[in-house]
Amino acid sequence: MTATSDPTASQPSGPEPPVRLSLTPEGATPGRLDGAWWPRSHDLLRELPPLAAALDPKWGKITRVTVNPRHWPVIPRRVPVTGHVIHVGWFEQEQDADEVVVCSFIPLRLELLVIPPEAEASAAERLMTAASDPANTRTGTDLLTAAGVPTADLRADG
Repeated sequence: MTATSDPTASQPSGPEPPVRLSLTPEGATPGRLDGAWWPRSHDLLRELPPLAAALDPKWGKITRVTVNPRHWPVIPRRVPVTGHVIHVGWFEQEQDADEVVVCSFIPLRLELLVIPPEAEASAAERLMTAASDPANTRTGTDLLTAAGVPTADLRADG
């Protein structure tokens, strides 16, 4: 599959499950990452609204997200969330394949490990703890590799 933009896509209806997110403890200086996000699917239209709902109250409105297309078969340019729109960009070379960068209105920038939706719960829990540990110095890909978690590659050439 190829990372594409779908300007006609709309946000799915229905209640969203709680976001699976772990952040560096408040007051601690973050390590290499600011935490981890474990989405339930590879669908950004479905996954970004609960992430924004979890982050918006504390970090200000999420205005932009960048991803690596490795995890996302379709990358919409804009994702509607409650009260605003998130602009989405993507980078193959410049951004770790297993991370997402979240930018807020404040401005604030968070770098989060993206745990593949298919990951086993016990491995995902360990990864969420490791990524939000202020002593962490590893990238998202390094953490997943060390944990033995295979990563999806949804690109057509992957």
